[in-house]
Amino acid sequence: MESQSPKDVTDYYKHLSLFWTDIIHLMASKPQALTSMGPMRAFASNSKKISTELIQINESLMEFNKFVTEYYKQLSETWSEAQKKVNVKAPDVPHDVEQMESFKRIWIDIFDNDFTELFDSEKFGENYGKLVSKELELTKHWNNISNVILQSVNLPSKEEIDEVYKEIHSLKKRMTKLEIELKKKKDTKNGDTIKNEK
Repeated sequence: MESQSPKDVTDYYKHLSLFWTDIIHLMASKPQALTSMGPMRAFASNSKKISTELIQINESLMEFNKFVTEYYKQLSETWSEAQKKVNVKAPDVPHDVEQMESFKRIWIDIFDNDFTELFDSEKFGENYGKLVSKELELTKHWNNISNVILQSVNLPSKEEIDEVYKEIHSLKKRMTKLEIELKKKKDTKNGDTIKNEK
């Protein structure tokens, strides 16, 4: 038997999971939906969506872990190399304040240069971009699951709640603006009244 790549194994288990999810959904959703009432009926009919999202989350999480491991590997290798350079350049233990300041400047310069070089490298940028991309994918999957659950129990989705918060924030700003204008008008009116009395 020939060895399979991790990607092939992952794809195999993904397809196997989706197959069994489909079978279980077909076998269980109708009787389950028939016996369920209210939110549980909607949840039962949406269980396949949640299962599919969980499978995709697992796949994205594996990729995310690969990129986060590479991220910390690059950071630790850069730290190690920079510390070696510091140890070669400043081998003596500082005994007074001036030597301590000199050692500190050497350490800062070397670490600053090495980490700037790392952060400017194409390898770091590419890995970091993929890391952030996978993190956003994970967030998207969690939001999809949350929305399915919220819709199942007739609650507003996160997007709908965010829209309400934006509207409330806009109303608060308008109210504050109107209050300021009203106060200015009252102050102007009071100022005119005082002038007329004199």
